[in-house]
Amino acid sequence: MGIIIKAEGLKKSFDGFEAVRCIDIEVEEGEVFGFLGPNGAGKTTSIRMLTTMVRPTSGNITINGFSLDKDMTEAKASIGVCQQHISLDKDITVRQNIKHHAILHKMPSKEIAARMDELSEFMCLGPHMDKKITELSGGWKRKTSIVCSIMHKPKILFLDEPTAGLDTKSRHMLWDLIRQLNRSGTTIFLTTHYIEEAEDLCDRVAILNQGTVVALGSPKELRDSIGGMTVEYSDDAGRKVMRQFPDRQSGKEFMATLGENTTMSLRRTTLEDVFLIVTGEEYSKGGA
Repeated sequence: MGIIIKAEGLKKSFDGFEAVRCIDIEVEEGEVFGFLGPNGAGKTTSIRMLTTMVRPTSGNITINGFSLDKDMTEAKASIGVCQQHISLDKDITVRQNIKHHAILHKMPSKEIAARMDELSEFMCLGPHMDKKITELSGGWKRKTSIVCSIMHKPKILFLDEPTAGLDTKSRHMLWDLIRQLNRSGTTIFLTTHYIEEAEDLCDRVAILNQGTVVALGSPKELRDSIGGMTVEYSDDAGRKVMRQFPDRQSGKEFMATLGENTTMSLRRTTLEDVFLIVTGEEYSKGGA
Protein backbone atom coordinates (compact mmCIF):
# COMPACT_ATOMS: atom_id res chain seq x y z
CA MET A 1 0.00 0.00 0.00
CA GLY A 2 1.42 3.37 -1.02
CA ILE A 3 0.58 7.04 -0.73
CA ILE A 4 -2.25 7.82 -3.17
CA ILE A 5 -2.94 11.45 -2.18
CA LYS A 6 -0.26 13.90 -1.09
CA ALA A 7 -0.59 17.61 -0.36
CA GLU A 8 2.40 19.75 0.62
CA GLY A 9 2.17 23.34 1.85
CA LEU A 10 -1.34 23.72 0.47
CA LYS A 11 -2.70 27.27 0.74
CA LYS A 12 -5.64 29.16 -0.73
CA SER A 13 -6.54 32.85 -0.40
CA PHE A 14 -9.56 34.74 -1.70
CA ASP A 15 -9.10 38.51 -1.92
CA GLY A 16 -6.63 38.48 0.93
CA PHE A 17 -8.61 36.05 3.11
CA GLU A 18 -6.74 32.81 3.90
CA ALA A 19 -9.35 30.07 3.57
CA VAL A 20 -6.61 27.43 3.80
CA ARG A 21 -3.46 28.53 5.62
CA CYS A 22 -1.21 25.48 5.29
CA ILE A 23 -2.10 21.80 4.90
CA ASP A 24 0.30 18.87 4.64
CA ILE A 25 -1.32 15.42 4.39
CA GLU A 26 -0.65 11.96 3.00
CA VAL A 27 -3.46 9.48 2.37
CA GLU A 28 -2.69 5.79 1.97
CA GLU A 29 -4.25 3.69 -0.75
CA GLY A 30 -7.28 1.79 0.51
CA GLU A 31 -8.02 3.85 3.61
CA VAL A 32 -10.97 5.98 4.58
CA PHE A 33 -9.52 9.39 5.40
CA GLY A 34 -11.59 12.15 6.93
CA PHE A 35 -11.43 15.91 7.20
CA LEU A 36 -13.35 16.90 10.33
CA GLY A 37 -13.93 20.50 11.27
CA PRO A 38 -16.45 23.21 12.07
CA ASN A 39 -18.13 25.18 9.29
CA GLY A 40 -15.60 27.56 7.75
CA ALA A 41 -12.59 25.47 8.77
CA GLY A 42 -11.44 25.06 5.15
CA LYS A 43 -12.71 21.54 4.43
CA THR A 44 -14.60 22.25 1.21
CA THR A 45 -11.92 24.60 -0.16
CA SER A 46 -9.31 21.90 0.50
CA ILE A 47 -11.29 19.17 -1.24
CA ARG A 48 -11.95 21.49 -4.20
CA MET A 49 -8.20 21.98 -4.57
CA LEU A 50 -7.51 18.25 -4.28
CA THR A 51 -10.11 17.51 -6.98
CA THR A 52 -8.78 20.15 -9.44
CA MET A 53 -11.84 22.43 -9.13
CA VAL A 54 -9.83 25.27 -7.57
CA ARG A 55 -6.17 26.09 -8.09
CA PRO A 56 -4.11 26.50 -4.91
CA THR A 57 -2.50 29.83 -4.17
CA SER A 58 0.60 27.79 -3.37
CA GLY A 59 1.58 24.21 -2.59
CA ASN A 60 1.80 20.89 -4.41
CA ILE A 61 -0.74 18.10 -4.88
CA THR A 62 -0.04 14.57 -6.13
CA ILE A 63 -2.91 12.19 -6.95
CA ASN A 64 -2.13 8.52 -7.67
CA GLY A 65 1.44 9.48 -8.50
CA PHE A 66 0.50 12.33 -10.84
CA SER A 67 1.26 15.97 -10.07
CA LEU A 68 -1.72 18.28 -10.65
CA ASP A 69 0.70 20.88 -12.02
CA LYS A 70 2.13 18.59 -14.69
CA ASP A 71 -0.32 15.71 -15.24
CA MET A 72 -3.78 17.01 -14.37
CA THR A 73 -5.59 14.87 -16.97
CA GLU A 74 -4.05 11.65 -15.65
CA ALA A 75 -4.73 12.66 -12.07
CA LYS A 76 -8.38 13.48 -12.79
CA ALA A 77 -8.86 10.05 -14.36
CA SER A 78 -8.10 8.51 -10.96
CA ILE A 79 -10.78 10.36 -8.99
CA GLY A 80 -14.52 10.52 -8.58
CA VAL A 81 -16.18 13.45 -6.84
CA CYS A 82 -19.50 13.69 -5.05
CA GLN A 83 -20.03 17.30 -4.07
CA GLN A 84 -21.90 18.58 -1.03
CA HIS A 85 -24.59 20.17 -3.18
CA ILE A 86 -26.16 17.53 -5.38
CA SER A 87 -25.56 18.43 -9.03
CA LEU A 88 -27.97 16.13 -10.85
CA ASP A 89 -30.26 17.10 -13.70
CA LYS A 90 -33.68 17.16 -12.05
CA ASP A 91 -35.66 16.91 -15.28
CA ILE A 92 -34.34 13.53 -16.40
CA THR A 93 -34.25 10.04 -14.88
CA VAL A 94 -31.67 8.40 -12.66
CA ARG A 95 -30.60 6.20 -15.59
CA GLN A 96 -30.18 9.19 -17.89
CA ASN A 97 -28.16 11.10 -15.30
CA ILE A 98 -25.80 8.18 -14.81
CA LYS A 99 -25.35 7.67 -18.54
CA HIS A 100 -24.69 11.39 -19.04
CA HIS A 101 -21.90 11.32 -16.43
CA ALA A 102 -20.40 8.20 -18.03
CA ILE A 103 -20.25 9.98 -21.38
CA LEU A 104 -18.58 12.99 -19.75
CA HIS A 105 -15.93 10.63 -18.41
CA LYS A 106 -15.47 9.34 -22.00
CA MET A 107 -16.44 5.77 -21.18
CA PRO A 108 -16.78 3.51 -24.24
CA SER A 109 -20.45 3.06 -25.13
CA LYS A 110 -20.24 -0.73 -24.95
CA GLU A 111 -19.09 -0.56 -21.31
CA ILE A 112 -21.71 1.86 -20.00
CA ALA A 113 -24.73 -0.46 -19.83
CA ALA A 114 -22.86 -3.28 -18.08
CA ARG A 115 -21.28 -0.91 -15.55
CA MET A 116 -24.63 0.76 -14.92
CA ASP A 117 -26.28 -2.60 -14.24
CA GLU A 118 -23.43 -3.57 -11.91
CA LEU A 119 -23.68 -0.39 -9.85
CA SER A 120 -27.47 -0.22 -9.77
CA GLU A 121 -27.49 -3.70 -8.25
CA PHE A 122 -24.66 -2.83 -5.85
CA MET A 123 -26.48 0.31 -4.69
CA CYS A 124 -29.98 -1.27 -4.79
CA LEU A 125 -31.02 1.45 -7.24
CA GLY A 126 -32.90 -0.88 -9.57
CA PRO A 127 -36.46 0.22 -8.60
CA HIS A 128 -35.49 3.88 -8.99
CA MET A 129 -33.54 3.85 -12.26
CA ASP A 130 -36.42 5.21 -14.37
CA LYS A 131 -37.65 7.76 -11.84
CA LYS A 132 -36.93 11.44 -12.26
CA ILE A 133 -34.58 12.98 -9.71
CA THR A 134 -37.45 15.05 -8.31
CA GLU A 135 -39.18 11.82 -7.26
CA LEU A 136 -36.30 10.67 -5.02
CA SER A 137 -35.63 11.22 -1.33
CA GLY A 138 -32.41 12.91 -0.24
CA GLY A 139 -30.74 9.58 0.48
CA TRP A 140 -31.49 8.14 -2.96
CA LYS A 141 -30.37 11.35 -4.65
CA ARG A 142 -27.07 11.03 -2.81
CA LYS A 143 -26.76 7.40 -3.87
CA THR A 144 -27.38 8.42 -7.47
CA SER A 145 -24.67 11.09 -7.20
CA ILE A 146 -22.22 8.52 -5.90
CA VAL A 147 -23.02 6.12 -8.75
CA CYS A 148 -22.40 8.94 -11.22
CA SER A 149 -19.03 9.65 -9.58
CA ILE A 150 -17.78 6.03 -9.71
CA MET A 151 -19.00 4.93 -13.15
CA HIS A 152 -15.47 5.25 -14.56
CA LYS A 153 -13.98 3.09 -11.75
CA PRO A 154 -11.89 5.73 -9.99
CA LYS A 155 -9.29 4.66 -7.46
CA ILE A 156 -10.26 7.52 -5.16
CA LEU A 157 -13.71 8.80 -4.25
CA PHE A 158 -13.97 12.28 -2.75
CA LEU A 159 -17.14 12.87 -0.70
CA ASP A 160 -17.81 16.41 0.48
CA GLU A 161 -20.23 16.38 3.43
CA PRO A 162 -21.92 13.24 2.02
CA THR A 163 -24.67 13.04 4.64
CA ALA A 164 -25.32 16.75 5.22
CA GLY A 165 -29.04 17.42 5.50
CA LEU A 166 -30.04 13.74 5.49
CA ASP A 167 -32.27 12.13 8.10
CA THR A 168 -30.85 9.49 10.44
CA LYS A 169 -32.02 6.51 8.35
CA SER A 170 -30.54 7.93 5.13
CA ARG A 171 -27.31 8.82 6.92
CA HIS A 172 -26.81 5.25 8.11
CA MET A 173 -27.67 3.96 4.64
CA LEU A 174 -24.89 6.13 3.22
CA TRP A 175 -22.46 4.99 5.91
CA ASP A 176 -23.06 1.36 4.92
CA LEU A 177 -22.49 2.28 1.29
CA ILE A 178 -19.20 4.02 2.05
CA ARG A 179 -17.99 0.91 3.89
CA GLN A 180 -18.99 -1.28 0.94
CA LEU A 181 -17.14 0.94 -1.52
CA ASN A 182 -14.05 0.91 0.63
CA ARG A 183 -14.14 -2.87 1.00
CA SER A 184 -14.28 -3.13 -2.78
CA GLY A 185 -10.91 -1.33 -2.95
CA THR A 186 -11.83 2.34 -3.32
CA THR A 187 -9.86 4.89 -1.31
CA ILE A 188 -12.36 7.25 0.34
CA PHE A 189 -11.63 10.88 1.23
CA LEU A 190 -14.53 12.54 2.98
CA THR A 191 -15.18 15.84 4.68
CA THR A 192 -17.68 16.10 7.49
CA HIS A 193 -18.70 18.17 10.47
CA TYR A 194 -20.44 15.17 12.06
CA ILE A 195 -18.03 13.86 14.69
CA GLU A 196 -19.84 10.51 14.97
CA GLU A 197 -19.44 10.04 11.21
CA ALA A 198 -15.68 10.58 11.33
CA GLU A 199 -15.26 8.36 14.38
CA ASP A 200 -17.35 5.54 12.92
CA LEU A 201 -16.07 5.51 9.33
CA CYS A 202 -12.53 6.80 9.16
CA ASP A 203 -9.24 4.93 9.52
CA ARG A 204 -7.58 8.30 10.11
CA VAL A 205 -8.91 11.77 10.73
CA ALA A 206 -7.42 15.22 10.20
CA ILE A 207 -9.12 17.86 12.34
CA LEU A 208 -9.11 21.26 10.65
CA ASN A 209 -9.53 24.63 12.29
CA GLN A 210 -9.07 28.05 10.73
CA GLY A 211 -7.53 26.62 7.57
CA THR A 212 -4.93 24.29 9.02
CA VAL A 213 -4.63 20.77 10.44
CA VAL A 214 -4.60 20.91 14.24
CA ALA A 215 -4.67 17.13 14.89
CA LEU A 216 -4.10 14.01 12.79
CA GLY A 217 -4.33 10.30 13.53
CA SER A 218 -6.67 7.36 13.94
CA PRO A 219 -9.69 8.02 16.17
CA LYS A 220 -8.05 5.92 18.89
CA GLU A 221 -4.73 7.75 18.58
CA LEU A 222 -6.50 11.09 18.84
CA ARG A 223 -8.51 9.98 21.88
CA ASP A 224 -5.42 8.59 23.60
CA SER A 225 -3.48 11.79 22.89
CA ILE A 226 -5.60 13.67 25.44
CA GLY A 227 -6.29 10.75 27.80
CA GLY A 228 -8.37 7.65 27.30
CA MET A 229 -10.81 8.31 30.16
CA THR A 230 -12.90 11.40 30.89
CA VAL A 231 -14.42 12.57 34.15
CA GLU A 232 -17.50 14.78 33.81
CA TYR A 233 -18.61 16.80 36.82
CA SER A 234 -20.29 20.05 37.79
CA ASP A 235 -18.27 22.90 39.30
CA ASP A 236 -19.45 25.23 42.08
CA ALA A 237 -21.28 27.39 39.53
CA GLY A 238 -23.16 24.41 38.12
CA ARG A 239 -21.18 24.35 34.88
CA LYS A 240 -20.21 21.02 33.31
CA VAL A 241 -16.46 20.38 33.38
CA MET A 242 -14.61 17.52 31.66
CA ARG A 243 -11.10 16.36 32.46
CA GLN A 244 -9.10 13.62 30.77
CA PHE A 245 -6.94 10.97 32.44
CA PRO A 246 -4.68 8.24 31.05
CA ASP A 247 -6.60 5.37 32.67
CA ARG A 248 -9.68 4.50 34.72
CA GLN A 249 -7.79 4.33 38.03
CA SER A 250 -6.41 7.86 37.79
CA GLY A 251 -9.89 9.09 36.87
CA LYS A 252 -11.38 7.40 39.93
CA GLU A 253 -8.67 8.89 42.17
CA PHE A 254 -9.57 12.36 40.90
CA MET A 255 -13.28 11.72 41.48
CA ALA A 256 -12.50 10.86 45.11
CA THR A 257 -11.23 14.43 45.60
CA LEU A 258 -14.55 15.96 44.54
CA GLY A 259 -17.26 16.81 47.05
CA GLU A 260 -19.79 14.19 48.05
CA ASN A 261 -22.65 16.19 46.56
CA THR A 262 -20.92 16.68 43.20
CA THR A 263 -22.66 15.09 40.21
CA MET A 264 -19.97 13.17 38.34
CA SER A 265 -19.36 10.31 35.91
CA LEU A 266 -16.42 8.44 34.40
CA ARG A 267 -16.50 7.45 30.73
CA ARG A 268 -14.28 6.71 27.77
CA THR A 269 -12.95 9.75 25.93
CA THR A 270 -14.61 10.44 22.58
CA LEU A 271 -13.49 12.12 19.39
CA GLU A 272 -15.82 14.97 20.32
CA ASP A 273 -13.70 15.62 23.40
CA VAL A 274 -10.61 15.83 21.19
CA PHE A 275 -12.41 18.10 18.75
CA LEU A 276 -13.46 20.56 21.45
CA ILE A 277 -9.95 20.75 22.86
CA VAL A 278 -7.93 21.13 19.65
CA THR A 279 -10.34 23.62 18.06
CA GLY A 280 -10.08 25.88 21.10
CA GLU A 281 -13.58 25.54 22.47
CA GLU A 282 -14.10 26.39 26.14
CA TYR A 283 -13.31 23.10 27.80
CA SER A 284 -11.31 22.09 30.88
CA LYS A 285 -8.53 19.84 29.67
CA GLY A 286 -7.35 18.71 33.08
CA GLY A 287 -5.38 15.54 33.44
CA ALA A 288 -3.41 13.81 36.15
